[in-house]
Amino acid sequence: MHNTYKDEVRELEQLPDEALCRLAAAGGRTAEELLVARYHRLVRTCARPFFLAGGDSEDLTQEGMVGLLKAVREYDAEKEASFRTFAEICIRSRLYSVLRASARDKQQPLNQSVSLDTPYFDSNPLTSGTNNLAQRNPEDSLIDREHTAALLSGVRKQLSEFEATILGFYLDGLSCREIAEAVSKSPKSVDNAVQRIRRKVARQLLSGDLSKR
Repeated sequence: MHNTYKDEVRELEQLPDEALCRLAAAGGRTAEELLVARYHRLVRTCARPFFLAGGDSEDLTQEGMVGLLKAVREYDAEKEASFRTFAEICIRSRLYSVLRASARDKQQPLNQSVSLDTPYFDSNPLTSGTNNLAQRNPEDSLIDREHTAALLSGVRKQLSEFEATILGFYLDGLSCREIAEAVSKSPKSVDNAVQRIRRKVARQLLSGDLSKR
């Protein structure tokens, strides 16, 4: 039985996303689990800009996973361009819903946060970031790495060379352990760098001295 399951997993791993979605929609739990595992890093990538801007990393990741599951269960290859695009829209839409909800509760840190990969730096994020976010179509907010780099230029000027390297890996969705291996440092050293980056991002957001497009 165990070998049969392993054989099934190996066979399913060879299938494209769209085929796995069809199996998942038909009740195939293994196919669903494989898709979730395949796109877990995408969830982290989508959630991390919000974490750096003041959100809770674990909560945001969990909400992003809810969006991913929604994508797996609702994807229709005849209507959507690709599963990855649809999944990213669903993940970001879920994260934006969290921000809209937090905007109604001033005790929540995300009430004053904005995404670092969408153009919300054009005005004061403390007064209009969450409102713009609530009105924006998630499909219009898919990651644009060149634009992201431009928006982060003000923050990067405040980072050490090591912190800038960590930020690049972090926004790409790597775990602290994976980043530590890439830069030959301890996970604790990487985590400390992330916390320093968060503090610098917070100061940048609060100062209103933000890079323009």
